[in-house]
Amino acid sequence: MEAGIVGLPNVGKSTLFNALTAAGIASENYPFCTIEPNVGAVAVPDPRLDTIQGFIKTQKVIPAILQLVDIAGIVRGASEGEGLGNKFLTHIRNVDAIVHVVRCFEDGDIIHVDGSVDPIRDIETIDTELMLADMQSVEQMADKAKRTARTGDKDAKRRVALLEKCKELLDDGKPVRGLQLDDPADRKEFAMLQLLTAKRVLYVANVEEDDLAGEGPLVQKVRDRAAAEGGEVVAVCARLESELIELDPEDRAEMLESVGLKEPALAVLARGIYTLLGLQSYFTAGEKEVRAWTIPEGATAPQGAGVIHTDFERGFIRAEVYALSDLEEYKSEKAIREAGKLRVEGKEYVLKDGDICHFLFNV
Repeated sequence: MEAGIVGLPNVGKSTLFNALTAAGIASENYPFCTIEPNVGAVAVPDPRLDTIQGFIKTQKVIPAILQLVDIAGIVRGASEGEGLGNKFLTHIRNVDAIVHVVRCFEDGDIIHVDGSVDPIRDIETIDTELMLADMQSVEQMADKAKRTARTGDKDAKRRVALLEKCKELLDDGKPVRGLQLDDPADRKEFAMLQLLTAKRVLYVANVEEDDLAGEGPLVQKVRDRAAAEGGEVVAVCARLESELIELDPEDRAEMLESVGLKEPALAVLARGIYTLLGLQSYFTAGEKEVRAWTIPEGATAPQGAGVIHTDFERGFIRAEVYALSDLEEYKSEKAIREAGKLRVEGKEYVLKDGDICHFLFNV
């Protein structure tokens, strides 16, 4: 799972990236501090892993991994070559979701590229540049698809029709993520277009320490905007998080408590991305490792097994499944099995968040 962090220069993108990944990259107070994308892999916090290990002693615990890409600041006119031009576009195309950092605090010591703080204006600047870039892509792909469609190619005709729908939305100033597609073939083709505004967006409202809950008027504007387009919002103080990452775990916990927070930003951000993309986790547990696996909501047991290895899905026979609550009650897998609580599920079983599974397969 990969998320690209975008935003205008000087909104706190790199500071947040530093805090989340402890990568120590530059985060100075000037535009285009980030030129090449910085990539960091971070463990997704999940206390259920520790709970499982408390009952199943194992050699290691492997959490789900979130890869974060800190992309260069985008400015007005970027789609036409302003700032770093189209350099950022390829980096955004390759991610699963966009984490859009929006400045929601006033600070005269930190330069804003537009001279004042207005989160909605900032969001619209980024959206406009992404839509303009998509319009260019759609026009180029449509020209090529139309030439192929003249030969009678059915796939090309489907692509032409799909691109025309995308163009209508973009011409109306709307991102293509709002396109409703019922045909699975259309959805598959749509994903292959790799349009920027097809990405789901998690807005990170970068706040000051006096508004950690994100209840201020600037954050509320972002929440209203996100609600209108089906997005998600989390409030984070990037400056505070950058201070927390310098502390050892005990001092970090004490500082979090002192400011009224229960957990650092990474946990909040990861949950936000999971919710945004409709993701969940199941677990495998044994003597060698306890591990979290990320799957889409609604995934069947064979599909979940395929995340481990394609052979698991191809040769799927059955899954043995139990819940974390069963492990907490019976204390061991052996006791769960003896109590008849270990379920045997077939190919039609839809995995639930938190399921603990063993897969049987034959290839």
